[in-house]
Amino acid sequence: MGFKAEGSFEVTAFEPVETEERAGASFGRIRIAKTFTGGLSGTSEVRMLSVGGPSGGPASYVAVEHVTGELDGRAGSFVLQHAAWDTTGTTIRVVPGTGAGELAGITGEFHLTVDASGAHTFVLAYELG
Repeated sequence: MGFKAEGSFEVTAFEPVETEERAGASFGRIRIAKTFTGGLSGTSEVRMLSVGGPSGGPASYVAVEHVTGELDGRAGSFVLQHAAWDTTGTTIRVVPGTGAGELAGITGEFHLTVDASGAHTFVLAYELG
């Protein structure tokens, strides 16, 4: 990827909308809000579907996240798609064709890290088409 933006984000809202218990699994629908600082500054709204296993821990989730703000000084918005399974892997990519404003044509991958204290950092590797 041609560009890299690094920074941190804070989850500012975590609102369970719906839960459903099934044999061996708990399904959830959640709204999340975030605030970003660093190479990406702005806010996002997330819609997440998750499933937890019998132990209560998350087993997997999928989500879409609409990000609005400035990326390396360019104003606009784009959508991230999340896919995760247990704790071994998460894939987060920019959805092609969702860039708007000065971020039209954006593609890329978003990598996040959560440290022992719970702080969230990110690296967004991207290209502008």
